[in-house]
Amino acid sequence: MHLSIVVPTYNEAPNIAELVRRVTTETAGIDAEIVFVDDSTDDTPDVIAAVAAEATIPVRLIHRARRTGGLGGAVLEGIAAAAADACLVMDGDLQHPPEEIPALYARFLQGDVDVVIASRYAGDGTSAGLAGRTRVMVSKASTALTRAMFPIRLKDVSDPMTGFFLIDRRALDAETLRPRGFKILLEILARKNLRVAEVPFEFADRHAGDSKASVRQGLHFLTQLTALRFGKMSLFAVIGGLGALANVALVWALTHLGVNYLIAAIVASEVTIIGNFLLQERFVFHDMKGAASGVWSRFAKSFTFNNAELLIRIPIVALMVNTGHISAVIATAITLVVAFIVRFVFHSLVVYAPRKAGAPVSAGRRFVDELDAQAMSPGEL
Repeated sequence: MHLSIVVPTYNEAPNIAELVRRVTTETAGIDAEIVFVDDSTDDTPDVIAAVAAEATIPVRLIHRARRTGGLGGAVLEGIAAAAADACLVMDGDLQHPPEEIPALYARFLQGDVDVVIASRYAGDGTSAGLAGRTRVMVSKASTALTRAMFPIRLKDVSDPMTGFFLIDRRALDAETLRPRGFKILLEILARKNLRVAEVPFEFADRHAGDSKASVRQGLHFLTQLTALRFGKMSLFAVIGGLGALANVALVWALTHLGVNYLIAAIVASEVTIIGNFLLQERFVFHDMKGAASGVWSRFAKSFTFNNAELLIRIPIVALMVNTGHISAVIATAITLVVAFIVRFVFHSLVVYAPRKAGAPVSAGRRFVDELDAQAMSPGEL
C-alpha cells in the first residue's frame, strides 16, 4: 500500500458515499486505501460498511467505543492502523476536496519533506468555505496567534490549523503526542521539527450535515495552545490567575455590600477553591487522572490543602490590613500570588500522585472518566 487516507468522522453519514466516490476517482493509479475512524452516534458506521462493500478501493472502518483524545486521538489511531507510511488526513465533510489528493501526494513523492500541508493561506488558497465573516476572522486570528507563539517551528507554515495534510508516519514521535481536541497538526508540528511543504487549496462548503465548530472547541484550542507553548504549570497559573481575579472580585463585591473583609475573604476563597479544582481536573491534570486516586479522594486532598493554606493566609491578610494599612483587595492578591507555587507542587506530587499498584478503581471515577470521554467527542454538547 502506497497511500492511506485517514478520515475521522462524527455523524457524517450523508457525506460518506460522495467522499468515497471522489477519492476513488482521484486516486486512480495509486495503491491507496481509505481508513475511517468513526466516533459517531448515528448510523455513519452502517453507511461506511455499506459503501465499503461496493467500493473499488479498500475501505476500512475503525469504530471507537471510547473517543479518547477527541478528533486528534482519532487521527492518530487511524495513522497507527494505516497500511502505508504515507498517511493523508482529511475531514469527512468534503470541505477538504479529494481533488487535491494527487497534488499533495505528488509533492510528498519528491522525498524532501516529512509533511505536506494543504493550506488555505498559501498561494491562491482560500478559506471560502468558512461560514460567515466571523468564522473567517476567528480562523485568521487563531492562525496568527499560533504562528506568533511558535515563530521557529511554524516559520514555513501558513496554515497550522488545517486538518488536511499528508505525513510520513515514520517521522512521528507518537510517545510525545498528547492529542486532546481537534488541532492535531499543530500538536505534531509543535512537538518536533519536521520538514514541511505547502500546497494551496480552496476550503470548500460542506457537502451535507452541520458544522462541528463550537465555542467549546474554541476553548479547547486555547487550552491546547497554552499547554503546548508553556506546559502544565502555565495552565495551572492561568486557572489560578482566573481564580485570583474571581477571588478579588468577590472580596470587592462583598466588602462593598457591607460584609466584613475576613468573611468576604473566606467566602471568596471557598468558591474559587472549588472552581479551580474543577478547571484543573479538566485542563491541567487530565493526563494524570488515570493513574491517580478517585475523583472524590483528589477533591478531598485538594480541598483540605487549600483550606489549610487559607487558614494560614487569612491571618496574614488580616496582619497586612491591620498593621500594614494595605487594602483587603491588594492584600488578598499578594497572598494568592505567594501561594501559587506551593499549590502547584502539592497538586502535582500529592493530589495526582499515582495510586499504589492493584488499587481498585471506584465507580465514581469510572463515571467521571465516562463524562470526560463524552465531553471530548467532536461537535456541540
